[in-house]
Amino acid sequence: MARPRYRDRLPRVPPGRRGGALAIDFALIWLLSSFAGPFWQVPTYIGLWITVRILWVFRNQGQSLGRWALDMKVVDERYGRVPTLLALTRREAMIGLCTLLLVISLNNLITPNGVPNGAVLLAVVPLLGDMGLAFGDVQKRQAFHDRIAGTIVVQTRRGYSLDLKLRRLVVQFRQRVRR
Repeated sequence: MARPRYRDRLPRVPPGRRGGALAIDFALIWLLSSFAGPFWQVPTYIGLWITVRILWVFRNQGQSLGRWALDMKVVDERYGRVPTLLALTRREAMIGLCTLLLVISLNNLITPNGVPNGAVLLAVVPLLGDMGLAFGDVQKRQAFHDRIAGTIVVQTRRGYSLDLKLRRLVVQFRQRVRR
């Protein structure tokens, strides 16, 4: 029996938009977890990441808040539907670990002496490496965590279209400035 070829028909999302959706989710989760004390911030971040990026996505047709804002969703590469809970967990565990390193590095950017600590920014390297594969993969646009989980990110009509609304505002602003 031949494999369905849904993945060839679904419109892919450019890596920049994917990064924007990840930034929205990351900022929301980081902001909420920052209200927990210093000791509880990491467990709170992990719990919120699981809630927003796995459970909510599983129940919300493959969309997190960031993906909903930018009109995209995660689907199974093979069948074109919402991935299984195991596939979402595998996918989000990898990207969640990369963003957790980013949270730790941002929280330790300033040392207790008040001196900037640039060495902790090396924690960004795993995130850049993971997402860098999506820029190199022109056909599938899969990051490393997508390849491991067997998922792809596709465009959808269901969402807020935040990127299109912002683009329209920028065009209007430029027109007003030129007058």
